[in-house]
Amino acid sequence: MKQSLQLKFGQQLTMTPQLQQAIRLLQLSTLDLQQEIQEALDSNPMLESDDDDFDESLDQTTESNTQSEAPDTKPQENAETSATEESTPDNEWDETIPTELPVDTDWDDTYQPSATLTNAASADDGDYEAHQSSTEESLQDHLTWQLNLTPLSQRDQMIGLTIIDAIEPSGLLSMDALQIHQGLIGQLEEIEEDEVLAVLHRIQQYDPPGVAAQDLSECLLIQLNQLPEDASFVATAKLIVRNYLIQLGSRDYKLIMRRCRIKENELKQVIELIQTLNPRPGDSFGTLDTEYVIPDVFVTKKEHHWAVNLNPDIVPKLRINNEYASLVKRADTSSENTFLKDNLQEARWLLKSLQSRNETLLKVATSIVEKQRGFLDYGPEAMKPLVLHDIAEAVGMHESTISRVTTQKYMHTPKGIFELKYFFSSHVSTESGGECSSTAIRALIKKLVAAENPQKPLSDSKITTLLADQGIKVARRTIAKYRESIGIPASNERKRLV
Repeated sequence: MKQSLQLKFGQQLTMTPQLQQAIRLLQLSTLDLQQEIQEALDSNPMLESDDDDFDESLDQTTESNTQSEAPDTKPQENAETSATEESTPDNEWDETIPTELPVDTDWDDTYQPSATLTNAASADDGDYEAHQSSTEESLQDHLTWQLNLTPLSQRDQMIGLTIIDAIEPSGLLSMDALQIHQGLIGQLEEIEEDEVLAVLHRIQQYDPPGVAAQDLSECLLIQLNQLPEDASFVATAKLIVRNYLIQLGSRDYKLIMRRCRIKENELKQVIELIQTLNPRPGDSFGTLDTEYVIPDVFVTKKEHHWAVNLNPDIVPKLRINNEYASLVKRADTSSENTFLKDNLQEARWLLKSLQSRNETLLKVATSIVEKQRGFLDYGPEAMKPLVLHDIAEAVGMHESTISRVTTQKYMHTPKGIFELKYFFSSHVSTESGGECSSTAIRALIKKLVAAENPQKPLSDSKITTLLADQGIKVARRTIAKYRESIGIPASNERKRLV
């Protein structure tokens, strides 16, 4: 083959680092965004935080971009903040920053998000968090502390530690006494199963009540045994927990009343007593990771309009450091001046990206409120079908951009705090030719179940019939899927005594 040179003309779209930054900031949650801003403050000397007061120019931008009304008013496009312009003594050498950043893109695979600070914490932070977690008392620590206070021989102490190690976080044993005994045969000479049972019974009297039980029935019995013998219905509760726990779980009340020779009113009192017991006594120990939801958008009703406002507490309070910006010199190619130029340009791009993020978030939230005013006025039953394409078409952006904006972003409404994705749902056709959203159907199912007769709960087929009477055609298997998604058990599990 003969080698040759050919000249070809073509067009290719590429994503600049600045556009990648704008898209990355757009999809960050509030907590991740705050960490990203803190990292920028630590690494860029041109940026400074203005916690006490907004810079005058940034304050104007915030006021114009954090409030909108639906559906009469729309978010207005704003020019670049004057703080950035004032902080640049001579911007002839600056890269031109557009008024709007084109954060909208339909290339899902052109940008690979980098790990956030949440996943890339420093080693020191990890050690600190590990130390903080280690200070929380676990269930094993609590039981070991009680074991050390119990007057036992060294042999029994070893058996007790083995039993405690076999306790699951729920408080129940992961193996029975026979398995624990077999595991100790090689460690202790001539150990008998009765020795293990004796120590096990001692540990079962520890706090929390019901700990170290071998199954659910034993766990409940341990707690019932700690109640006074003359307490009302304790004896009957022990009988049911010991012999008829499966029937109690399946709501076979007639069988229980016949076998235990009790009346319905007495069975009701016994069930109320059993419901006060804790089937998982160990859940109160250990460290639970609590996640706090910070709303990005507030929705309030003003007269006859729903007003959409960005949360002012999460709007970044950043500005250019004018003192450092004044040190930048024109036509100076020294390394120090180049360093200042680069950081100043990065700071300006970050401010513009944050402004673009706020504008896009507000625009999308306003459009969602316009289309879901029925939900805000009347509740989930008035939720309309909505997909990403509807909002994308309304705001003139691509669906992938709408997906980024609505992920891990929350809206505070009079009905509660919801993720923006909550307002999107598929539709089901009605007999009148209209559409009903799956969220509205779930709300109707929840309403029907709440009003049902507890002695004769509604089956999925009956719910299907009731919805059909309202003009909503839904298959029985769809009703079952929706019912399970909102945590409603089957009809046989909802049956209870009045």
